[in-house]
Amino acid sequence: MEKNVNDMIEYPEEGIASKSLAKNAKIDIGLYCMAAGTEMSEHSSSKAGFVYVIDGKGIFKIDGKKIKMLPGIFFFMRENAIHSLKAEEDTSFILGLL
Repeated sequence: MEKNVNDMIEYPEEGIASKSLAKNAKIDIGLYCMAAGTEMSEHSSSKAGFVYVIDGKGIFKIDGKKIKMLPGIFFFMRENAIHSLKAEEDTSFILGLL
């Protein structure tokens, strides 16, 4: 089933909203929309994954390394990597866990 991800972007007044794009036993891909100023504290995932930034501006930290979240940025995240993020502006991205 096809989806227009840009049409699915909806920023909450505060916090983070997510929508599933695809999910099965092996993958979990979601659209995340973070309100400006929202922070997600350090955590990890038992799965490897990727992030593709659609819109906005923020900082993503992986194992202490800062990655600027800007439109078009793509990066990979190994399993169990300690990471956190902060949206400096309304920011949307696709997160895929593999």
